[in-house]
Amino acid sequence: MGHHAHSDGHHEHKSHKKEYFVIFIVLAALTALEIWAAELKTLTKFQKGSALTFLAVGKAFLVAFYYMHLKEETKWMKFIAAVPIMAGVYATVLCLEATFKPF
Repeated sequence: MGHHAHSDGHHEHKSHKKEYFVIFIVLAALTALEIWAAELKTLTKFQKGSALTFLAVGKAFLVAFYYMHLKEETKWMKFIAAVPIMAGVYATVLCLEATFKPF
């Protein structure tokens, strides 16, 4: 009654609970790393900003890829979804450069 195979080539629906739980744990670990990095006194402002940006982009990727099901989309849809992320990273880099650029 529950699972049906589709004739259009799709596989049977499977539960994503285990996968979602693993991603949740990874996201929690990345958040803990963000908190730790933000509190580190040994990092320069640029290093801290870069680390936090990298972690935030990684978390955004995981959320989009798994929770928003981009991994099941076509390459074109993945590309379209990646464009705003790339623009955000570029904007962040420009902001960091402007903030820490010596005059």
